[in-house]
Amino acid sequence: MRSIISLLLTLVLVGFAYGATNEDAYERYVKTSKDFIPVKQDAQWLYAAYPSWIYMPWTYQWNIGYTDQSGQWSRDNGYNGAFLDHGDTGGRKLDWINKFQLRFYMDHTAGKGDLHLWDGSIPKQTLDVVHGNGMRVRPVNAAMVQKLKGLIRDHITSVKDSPVRAAYALDDEISWGHFIHPTMWKITDDPSAYGNWLKEIYGPDAPARDNWITYDTLRPNLRTWSIGTFDASPLMDQWTFNDSYWNNFLGDLVEYANSVDPRTPCGYVGGQAPNAFGGYDYAKLMRKVQFLEAYNMGSSQAIERSFNPNNAMPLVTTYFHRDVNDGIWQNWYFLAHGNRGFIGWVEGWFDGTTPKPWHAQMAPTYHEANDKIGPLISGATWGHDGVAIYYNHASIQLSWILDAEAHGQTWVNRNGDEKLGGSHLVRKAWENMLRDSGIQYSFINYVDVIQKGVPSEYKVLILPATLCLSDAEARQIRTFAEQGGTVIADYLPGLWDQHGKGRPSGGVLDDLFGVKHSPAWTSADLFGGKLWCETDQDANFSYKSFEQLLTNANTCIRDTSGFNKAVRSMAVDQVRSVGKGKAVLMNLSPQWYNAYRQSGFAAAAKREVFMKHIAVKPWVHLEAAGAKEFGHEIIYWDKGDRRIVFVCFNPETSVSSLGGGNSVGLKSERVPVKLAFDREIDAVRNERTGKDLGRGRSFDFDWKMNEAVVLSFRRP
Repeated sequence: MRSIISLLLTLVLVGFAYGATNEDAYERYVKTSKDFIPVKQDAQWLYAAYPSWIYMPWTYQWNIGYTDQSGQWSRDNGYNGAFLDHGDTGGRKLDWINKFQLRFYMDHTAGKGDLHLWDGSIPKQTLDVVHGNGMRVRPVNAAMVQKLKGLIRDHITSVKDSPVRAAYALDDEISWGHFIHPTMWKITDDPSAYGNWLKEIYGPDAPARDNWITYDTLRPNLRTWSIGTFDASPLMDQWTFNDSYWNNFLGDLVEYANSVDPRTPCGYVGGQAPNAFGGYDYAKLMRKVQFLEAYNMGSSQAIERSFNPNNAMPLVTTYFHRDVNDGIWQNWYFLAHGNRGFIGWVEGWFDGTTPKPWHAQMAPTYHEANDKIGPLISGATWGHDGVAIYYNHASIQLSWILDAEAHGQTWVNRNGDEKLGGSHLVRKAWENMLRDSGIQYSFINYVDVIQKGVPSEYKVLILPATLCLSDAEARQIRTFAEQGGTVIADYLPGLWDQHGKGRPSGGVLDDLFGVKHSPAWTSADLFGGKLWCETDQDANFSYKSFEQLLTNANTCIRDTSGFNKAVRSMAVDQVRSVGKGKAVLMNLSPQWYNAYRQSGFAAAAKREVFMKHIAVKPWVHLEAAGAKEFGHEIIYWDKGDRRIVFVCFNPETSVSSLGGGNSVGLKSERVPVKLAFDREIDAVRNERTGKDLGRGRSFDFDWKMNEAVVLSFRRP
């Protein structure tokens, strides 16, 4: 009897606490679930293993052998790193690496073919299983874990005595699907896993999901649903479960690798863009790795940098050589943005066994990164101007659902979301509008906001195509505005919940913005009146310019500002005071900025309709910058009592799911520029020449636009 009374009292107290905090099941899930508990990411430990900038050639066509001559050639040409595959087979390469002190990462630490599914591991006659509601051809289960742990143990054991090991990569281009192509299957054959997860995320009212569905189940409803009756939750829950199960699985492998070698971080290479498929919810992914190579697409570089605790995790990217000017630009751009090195694709580097001349031309740049600028910003903290861009993965999922409708039954062939997808291109437009206005930013994610609120270091919060919001997120965003922040949404903020279910009473932030989104609206009320999204991505699958994407087969209402309206009948640019802050609903998509930017300096001035709401005056700028300097970006880092400032060029890039990051429209001429500050700064130093520049408010430089200006000064 006493135990029953005690239990009842406990339940009453729990219920009281729940009511007092207004915490719902989803909020408790985000605050307590393993899905969001990070692996070890201690800054001092990570820097000890991987201290600075490392160029690690992936020796696909390494024609010069592993000799004293090739080792010295590597060092002379700035290749201060190396690569091993599947452990140390035979010992000769590792002996060479150790002799020349080339810090290395090891690829395929967990083998190849289980984490990475290439066409060869999915029989072509059954390729449709990828798009069906069956099982991953290699399900994630206890047997796979045991197999991969054995490989990890053997491969790490063979190299862990090397003093120059820097990181382990589980595998390359991994995915719970097939890259980030549309994939609908289950990833585990554990019959209880999905149901248990649903109970965790929904609480006691978890829905029964007896049937695993595909996009074809949802697609016909897009023609008849209103916002209030819209329900993508059966499909989005499946994808979210796959993401969680996959990233927890990877985190367990990372922690096992740490148990075999406690000194060396572990992660993976070949990371893809944020996406509905493959495990690329970066709020989860970045909690489960200690080392990552992600390809520069879909904002992945800025997102991973923003979610990197203490900027300590080594983040690298792929280098494909095209020409010297582009190669020099890649070096400076990625170094300035916080990358810690390259994995270089060694193809066409040699004529027979003779290195091509471009290596000698690139060597000074590599040495400068290796020996001077890389160590300078190692341990530094990224600087932003109080502006945060919100990362909400449910909105990326729902955006895909809306975008893919145009394809009809051919949705199975969709790829290249980072070039087509509404969420990706809206995010891209916001980033470039900020950078072109001289404003730096960071991303913040839904997990951190639910757990800790919007950090007080931010004054502006941008919600880019944030279609889905949980009640918990909405509460924190509302609090941010009430306490003095500015919240800016482009369109349709929080009309769906975190599961992709339309809200029957309108947007969860309608009270914040002082508007009313009708739950009765259908696709006929939005954008072009045909699709739920802004562009027909089937008609423009291979578009050649952003203007073509936005005009071909498009009947959107283009506002006088030059941007497309989202809700056809709603006013644009609505501003409301909220407590000490304000809320701005644009009801405009910023996608047109991608086209204006391609047109040049004059057209890009149209961004002002968005930028006028960001009350941030850049503290440093290029004086009298115009068309010639357009596309420049100013980046800064803080380290100790110094601030380090970069000026570099921010062009379009060419990249695919197999890597890359070459520039498009690169400028490489020399231009005189004056870097001006809002106050006098002291102890200024040109970090590239080592020259002390003294004290002042402006400083002249001769900027070669595919390189970088780098200066530092004493922070007040």
